Amino acid sequence: MALPLRHLIPVATAGLLAPLAPLAASAGELNLEAVNRYARSATGQSQEQVTSINQFSDVKPTDWAFQALSNLIERYGCVAGYPNGTYKGGQAMTRYEAAALLNACLDRITEVTDELKRLMDEFEKELAVLRGRVDGLEAKVGELEATQFSTTTKLQGEATFVIGANSFGGNQSLPNPAPGIPAAAANAFPANNRRNWGATVFNYDVRLNFLTSFTGKDLLYTRLRSGNANNSPFGGQPYNLMALDKLSSPTAGADTVFIDRLYYRFPIGRDFTAMIGPKARATEFLAISPWFYKSEILDVFTLHGAPGAYNKATGSTFGLMWKQNVSKGRPYFAVSTAYVAPVADNGNPNQGGLLNERSRGTWTTQAGIAGKQWRFAVAWSYVQCGQNFRRGTSFAQPAVGCTSITNNFLGSENFGTNASYSNNFATTFAWRPKTSSWIPSISLGWGYNAMTQPQLNPQTLTIGRGATAVRVPTFDTVPTFNQSANRGASQSWSVGLQWSDVFAKGNEAGMAVGQPVFTTSLRNGETPQDGNFVWEWWYKFQVTDNISVTPALFYLSRPNGQFTTAGQSSSVLGGLIQTQFRF
Repeated sequence: MALPLRHLIPVATAGLLAPLAPLAASAGELNLEAVNRYARSATGQSQEQVTSINQFSDVKPTDWAFQALSNLIERYGCVAGYPNGTYKGGQAMTRYEAAALLNACLDRITEVTDELKRLMDEFEKELAVLRGRVDGLEAKVGELEATQFSTTTKLQGEATFVIGANSFGGNQSLPNPAPGIPAAAANAFPANNRRNWGATVFNYDVRLNFLTSFTGKDLLYTRLRSGNANNSPFGGQPYNLMALDKLSSPTAGADTVFIDRLYYRFPIGRDFTAMIGPKARATEFLAISPWFYKSEILDVFTLHGAPGAYNKATGSTFGLMWKQNVSKGRPYFAVSTAYVAPVADNGNPNQGGLLNERSRGTWTTQAGIAGKQWRFAVAWSYVQCGQNFRRGTSFAQPAVGCTSITNNFLGSENFGTNASYSNNFATTFAWRPKTSSWIPSISLGWGYNAMTQPQLNPQTLTIGRGATAVRVPTFDTVPTFNQSANRGASQSWSVGLQWSDVFAKGNEAGMAVGQPVFTTSLRNGETPQDGNFVWEWWYKFQVTDNISVTPALFYLSRPNGQFTTAGQSSSVLGGLIQTQFRF
């Protein structure tokens, strides 16, 4: 039952609240949601202050509360209307809505009459709630204003502690360098005493992310980082497959703070987004995140089963993304493309630069479709100079770098043995259950990499031209079986399973298995004997909203691949506890 407000106070004092149409019958207990609803307004429209009753299109001089409403506006200025020019005086009110209006008017009234005192007593509880909320908000705003360093920037931080050790199995003993291995590739292999990497270590990684927006839709992303995993087995020593996601990137030096990311993303129209920056990753600008599996243990399982295509190349970047504009929750198509040049800061065209033969560039293009519970994507990445397969067997990893250009009178270039190029392809599919259950999300990925080297093992030949003898390159030498130049094609695959809310809400568990990049064919026609397997298992305790503890195990089978000595074997079993603090 609704009662007119004038039943609560004499009509003679209606100059304060009488214009309000029927007031809901006396409320029971305090209901903060009702106050929230009033703040949002019944129609979802914001309210705007008015200065004249003539601004209301739905208030007429014949209305019973016309004069009272006019007095409220002209004397106290505490009446608000809707953006469409209406007052909606016939709309029912709750006690909280009436209290909110009374509270607004009290700040403007200097004389407290008996009738006003009766109103204040009637709405005492509601006024206390409103004023308490306002005081609380003002205190929070004051605290934020006192501590913030920018009105446009948010700070997100993450500190990761890792303590763990590795046990090396097998009986492999390789000289350094091994017979038939070029000296330049010697660092890819452990020395005889692999036990030098078996100590228990304690590493850390700290990241401070500055998220700056100037329009509310753009993002200037800056990350400061420091860590001490340079000489840690969890940084990728002695096998690159041992690197952890949180410790894998090289730093400027142990315990040194450096710029790890710096780029700017901004929208172009409704459907396009662009990115440009001097330090970013192509995998940070993908139209569709390929997997639901979110490993934060081994770095190889963050590459979606295709370390060649999703190689995390980092450097100067520009890219463009298109996403189909659909209603929230509906499937959508998306395409992205991005270029990364790791040495674009080097002005020597023989050693670096942007968009040239020595940029070591990676151009990654992805297309796919995604829904709430599934996603499918394909990707292609063109990589200069064999620059990055990221994670794989020691045999499959191509040499990194481009040798300098050597011009001769024939206009030829000496690319050297390191100047290989690759076309890398990836196919991924992921699915997850609609709600948390004992059924895990499933993420699948497969990659194929085709290596190209225009000039293999360049030799020189002396040619006489008049009185001058000139040495010109020839390229008729087929590389031997174990030479780093002799790579034809390689593949990779991974499967990731992840469970949510395991044993307690917020806790997660995961398991993944796969083969990182391993060579499947050679240019000289011989059959490789490469390949290995990698497993990881982990359980994440979400201690608080900001602290998590993750114990994990991983196992590497035959990480040297083809370079495993005949009759010998090698393996790695690693265990660790990773603690993350987010702030």
